[in-house]
Amino acid sequence: MSLVRIERTVPLALEEAWFRLTDWPAHGRQVPLTRTRVLTPGPNGTGTRFTARTGIGRLSFDDPMEVVRWEPPSAGRPGVCRLEKSGRVVRGWARIEVTEAAGGGCRVRWTEELSLRGVPRALDPALAAAGRAVFGRALDGLLRGT
Repeated sequence: MSLVRIERTVPLALEEAWFRLTDWPAHGRQVPLTRTRVLTPGPNGTGTRFTARTGIGRLSFDDPMEVVRWEPPSAGRPGVCRLEKSGRVVRGWARIEVTEAAGGGCRVRWTEELSLRGVPRALDPALAAAGRAVFGRALDGLLRGT
C-alpha cells in the first residue's frame, strides 16, 4: 500500500473547510476524468456511501467509498472524517482532518493509504508520488471552492 500525506494551512473557518472537503460531488470535479455519485440520502455522516468513477468509456473504473468515521468540527474540537475504499481496482482508506491553525484559519491534513489492483508493491513510491500530485491538486481546488 502507498501512503500519501498532504497538509495545507488556509484562511478558512473550520466549518467552511469541513463543508468544502466533505462535498463528495465536488471531489469528482477536481480529479480529471472523474465523476462522483452519492449513493445514500443526505445529510453526510457515518454510513454515507459514494462512488468516484474515473476514465473514459470501457477504460473506466469505480472507486466506491464509505464514511466510517464522521466527527464534524465543533467548539474547539477538530473535524475528522475517515473513508474506506472497497473497489475492485482501488482499495484502502482516506482520512481528512481539519484543526484550528495558530494565527487563524485552519490546518487540513489529508492522509490516504491505497493500493491499485495489478500494481506491484515495488511501484508503491511512484504510486504515492502520483497520489500526492492528484490529491494535492484536488485538495487545493476543494479549499478554493472551485
